[in-house]
Formats: sequence, structure tokens, C-alpha cells
Amino acid sequence: MTAFEGNISVYKTISILGQGFDGAAVVHLAKHLPSGTMVAIKRFDMDKIKEGAHLVEREIILTKQLHHLNLISYHTAFVHGPEVCVVSPLMAYGSCRDLLTRHFNEGLPEQAIILITRDILEGLGYIHRKGYIHRAIRASHVLISASGRVCLAGLRYACPIVINGRWQKRIHSFPASTERNLNWLSPELLEQNLQGYNEKSDIYSVGMVICELANGTEPFAGMSKTLMLTEKVRGCAPQLLDCTTVPRDENIDCSGDYDVSTNVVNRRFSDDLHELAGLCLHRECYDRPTAGQLLTHPIFKTLKKALPLLELLKPALPLSDRVGYDTDEMENLETLSRLSQLEIYSCEWDF
Repeated sequence: MTAFEGNISVYKTISILGQGFDGAAVVHLAKHLPSGTMVAIKRFDMDKIKEGAHLVEREIILTKQLHHLNLISYHTAFVHGPEVCVVSPLMAYGSCRDLLTRHFNEGLPEQAIILITRDILEGLGYIHRKGYIHRAIRASHVLISASGRVCLAGLRYACPIVINGRWQKRIHSFPASTERNLNWLSPELLEQNLQGYNEKSDIYSVGMVICELANGTEPFAGMSKTLMLTEKVRGCAPQLLDCTTVPRDENIDCSGDYDVSTNVVNRRFSDDLHELAGLCLHRECYDRPTAGQLLTHPIFKTLKKALPLLELLKPALPLSDRVGYDTDEMENLETLSRLSQLEIYSCEWDF
């Protein structure tokens, strides 16, 4: 088993994969020199983060505590000057949001959506059993490895359900620094009333992600935050856009104003996928199934005949290990600049 040292000198930076934490964290593609393994290094500038330092600490501690095939893992974390550096496995396909932006503007194939949703629910069910609510389920926090493994990230927004040794029926704390997650959050979490919310708030977010993966656009895109909240409280939620939900002369839906292409109007998602999204997006949390209950839905039985996820993601290609192994002679900024123009630069890694 490879030992990943907590020393920045043993990691050779190749290029930038993306940014996170409102620009205060940069994710680099790097090569672990002793083993030759390609990794991702997230470097938090603590001078810029300041008040959000507790979020970085929470994310590192919780990610190190939780161990599941469908959760992002960390090789190591260490301090380097004013930075906190976190080394994680390279998720070669980046995030689902990146896949939608670059290759699937009108949404992923249905079988890919089902495979990804299954793995999200597997990871989420584990988080809930361990006594946490994720509170940041969205496509940019769903990462895919070179082997097709789907991992949840973004645990800095998570909160415990177990407080002082007791399992809480309701949580009332509002997640800090959550503006980017608002469109995916449940109505009961956003209302911030005395009724509070529980782990089924995450199930609502899963429904939002299903719509995001199917439609290619963020839920409630282009809508003001106030109107978005009002619509959610009224029970309005996005739909899967296909020939059953979008009339041929219509180009507006509940999740925001945008043009619907001919391809979208002519496609047809299965009744099971429509039902799965609808179960997640019930207005009242007690009407939503748990992650475990959703995994028993008939739609997941169809996966026995499904193609592997990587086949369904074509023409998207993973970051090749060759990118790192062929860079031993890059010693000047001009060469690095040329490399930054490759596809690896624009991946959205916000975990």
C-alpha cells in the first residue's frame, strides 16, 4: 500500500484542475514522486479563508472518519506555510457538473443517471447511518473515477444528527457558507422554522440532482433566490424534461426560463425515472423514502442489463496517467501554460 507523505516536496504539480471555497482553495493535478501515482491536491489558503477555517477542519476530520466506496477519501492532509493541503485520489472524470458542461449539455443518458443515482444513494445511506446530514448534494459534489466509481464530496457542509449521545428527530442549525447550495436544498431546511429538518432533506437534494443530470441544467436556473424559495415552499419542483412534460410549443418549465431543444422535446425518460425523481421531491419530508428504501425501487433492477458507466459517458475521456508521466522535462512556465490549455484545466473540482 502506497504511503503518501505529508510533505509538499514529494508532489510534483502538473496543472490546475479547478477552484473551490469561493476561490480560497485551488485543486492541482499532481504526481506523487516516490510512487509515480497521480493525485489531486487541494490547497486551502487559510489567510483568505479565516472565518471559514472551522469548515476546512470539519471536512478533513469527517472525511477521514467516514469510509465508504462511494465517498471521496483522503490520502493525507498537512500544513504547508499558510496553506492546508489535502491529498486525495484523482477522480479522472471530474464532477458530474463538469461532464454536463463539457459533453452533455442536454443531460446524461438515462442508464448513466440511474447508475450515478444508485451510487449517490449508497454513499448517502452510509452517511445517514453514521449520524450525519450531508446538506450539499449537487452535481459538482459527485465525482467519478477512471474506473467509473462514483463518489460524494463536499462534507464540509455536513452536520451531526447525534448530539450529546442522542439521535435528534429534528435539526435547526442552518449550514454556514451555503449560498452555492441553495437551489438544491429542501424547502424545510430553507424555511428555518421551528419544525426543523432531518436526513430526508438530503433525499430532496437527490431529486434535484436527478433533474440536473437529466436536463443538463442546474435546478431553478436563472431564478432569483427569493422566488426559488417561494416556489419550493409552494411545492413547485423541477421535472425531467422530455416529450411527456414539455409541449412542443412550450419552452419554459418550473426550474427556470430557458429554451428547450428539439432533442429534449423528442426524448422519453422511463416512467420509473420520473417516479424516482418525484418520490425524492415530495414537498413534505415524511412523504419521502429513505436512501435505503429508494435503493429497492424497481428502476435499479434494470442495471443488470446496463452498459458500464464509462461506456455511457463517451465521448468524455478520463485524465490519463500519461499526462503526468510525460511531464518530466517541463521546467518552464511556457510549457506549463501550454499544458493548461488541455481539457484537464476546466474540470470543476469543488469538493
